[in-house]
Amino acid sequence: MFAPRTTPWPLVALFTAGYLPPYLLPTTVGRLDTGLPLTATQAGAVGSALLLSSATAGFLLASRVQRIGARTLARLGLVLAVVGYGSAALTTAVPAVVAGAVLGGFGSGTATTVAATRIAAERDPHRASTLGLLTVSALAGAVYLTVPHLGRAHGLPLAAIALTALAVWPLTARLPGGTATSPAAHGTDPTTPLPRRRSGLVLAATVLCWSLAQNSLWGVSGRIGLTQAGLGDAALGVVFAVALGAGLVGVLVAGALGPRLGRAMPIGAGTVLIAGCIAVSASATTPGTFATGEIAWNTLYPVVLSYLIGLAASLDPRGRWAVLVGSASSLGTAAGPLTGSVLSAQAGYGGMGLVLGAGLLLAAVPMTAVALHTGGRPLVPGAIRRRGGTPAALVAAATGTPSGAVPEVGALEQPVVEIDVDARAVPVQRAYDTAGPRAAAATPGSGTG
Repeated sequence: MFAPRTTPWPLVALFTAGYLPPYLLPTTVGRLDTGLPLTATQAGAVGSALLLSSATAGFLLASRVQRIGARTLARLGLVLAVVGYGSAALTTAVPAVVAGAVLGGFGSGTATTVAATRIAAERDPHRASTLGLLTVSALAGAVYLTVPHLGRAHGLPLAAIALTALAVWPLTARLPGGTATSPAAHGTDPTTPLPRRRSGLVLAATVLCWSLAQNSLWGVSGRIGLTQAGLGDAALGVVFAVALGAGLVGVLVAGALGPRLGRAMPIGAGTVLIAGCIAVSASATTPGTFATGEIAWNTLYPVVLSYLIGLAASLDPRGRWAVLVGSASSLGTAAGPLTGSVLSAQAGYGGMGLVLGAGLLLAAVPMTAVALHTGGRPLVPGAIRRRGGTPAALVAAATGTPSGAVPEVGALEQPVVEIDVDARAVPVQRAYDTAGPRAAAATPGSGTG
């Protein structure tokens, strides 16, 4: 565990390495399309395979981080990412590129799983995830500004992901290893049933749809900008970089707001606004309209995503729902490029935008309902304060009480009934006596005369 007020930079770095592939999806898919003998739909399918492999890692490893050890799994994921993306970047043979992308995707998913599990155990998971989104947005923006000036090779975005994973490796030394004692002794038994099953399942299903809609557009945004909005390659890179820069502003706003607005309003209202931005961006026929839609969309996307990550983390302090919901999001992300390619081919970019926007409006309802229903989170050190008192969970932390044994906030905040007392109580005569030596047979509290 990290110190309560210490920024968990290893987790932020690991989060960045795991989330970078989805952020670079438009340029990755676009360069596979133009740099290799692949159609647009085939390139989208390769992007989907990469992200599907990432989601698979999350589902397989969600309950194994504690047993295997965060450090071991993180290093394994980073090695797979370096080898997979690096080999895909260095070859032009399509089967080898696909295999490398899938291997690298599994490595990214492993890194994301470790980061999500550990972030959920932080005192302030929203702050940690916000820092991660801030870092990955900044790095992706730098890549979008740099890559167009380095040529049209398909492997440049893949090489950027591999180098990021390599750079994060030294920081894994600060992650904990596997637990040598019985997990149940520390309240971390992986066989303990998942709490809030209904809310978690609803959230996972709707986040899958939410991510599907986002990445269906994101996967074809490059083609929309080039073919429909009339942008050049360098100008398109600038638009994406500015959009991700606006995303930095959104992340900073989300971090500053924190829990002040709750989670329901940012998730519900933010998703509705994103639906409108997607419709505008998909139907854009001029550079200005396209840039406006992309920038507004990318400003709102990380804000809502940070609250969704925090909501998933609040369902289980051991991080299992955070990983499972994140993996469901990765499934939606994985299907995004192929879905966007198929929808745009069948209905055009504008029709695709309307379909995706309608899907987001439908998904906003259950996500908001879950946020309203699960407004609190299980007690962990510093997470919840009793009304008018000190942090209630500090007692559990000081005595070593397992987090799973501490009741949730709803169990503590019972209504208080005030009882009026008409008269002041008068002590009964001879109930108290003066201080002094007592007879040997005297009972405590009784007088001697």
